[in-house]
Amino acid sequence: MAFTAEFFLFLVSVVLISLTGVMMPGPLFAATIEKAAKRRTAGLLIAVGHGIVEFPLMFLIYYGITQIVASEILQTVQITVGLVGGLLMMFRGVQTFRNRNRTSKKYESPRRESLIAGIWTTAANAGFILWWLTIGTTLIITARTFGLLAFMVFAGVHWLCDFFWYTGISLAIFKSRQFWTVRVHTAILIFCFAVFFGFGAWFFGSALWTAISTII
Repeated sequence: MAFTAEFFLFLVSVVLISLTGVMMPGPLFAATIEKAAKRRTAGLLIAVGHGIVEFPLMFLIYYGITQIVASEILQTVQITVGLVGGLLMMFRGVQTFRNRNRTSKKYESPRRESLIAGIWTTAANAGFILWWLTIGTTLIITARTFGLLAFMVFAGVHWLCDFFWYTGISLAIFKSRQFWTVRVHTAILIFCFAVFFGFGAWFFGSALWTAISTII
């Protein structure tokens, strides 16, 4: 395909929309804060873990776009994702809170811990799935008009926004870790708990309300 001016303008919009989403505090951001104090490359590994879930989802939407955009299927998927993802996020929050004293001890976090955190937090994040079923699907529909190669470029550009943001955040936190007292670290973990549990409760409650509304 020819990379036209319209496509490059589309990529600019992808970068702006992606950064708007990634810069908003959420479960993945909280996981990055939690792991970055222990490993310089935590954000990089979390971004890789995020991509392990995100890339297959993007291709799934790309090839199943006709079925996914059907309103009745979309609503069912949104309810299921909200209920299951909400519960998983609340569970993640409770686990973070319960382990707050253990994680406040200084130790070197193994690489796989950050990688798994990226995979787990992404897969359990109802907001991530719903974003791709709404805003993300709209972007994929547009990318689809430019062809498969353009879609692959779009997917790479979107993920790179995540990669650079979380890597940068991780480095900044790691370099300032000497200022992290036990009290500060505990406060950060309580913030992470609030983000996980709060987002989880909101998604679960919204999905439950939608399900009840459709029945009534």
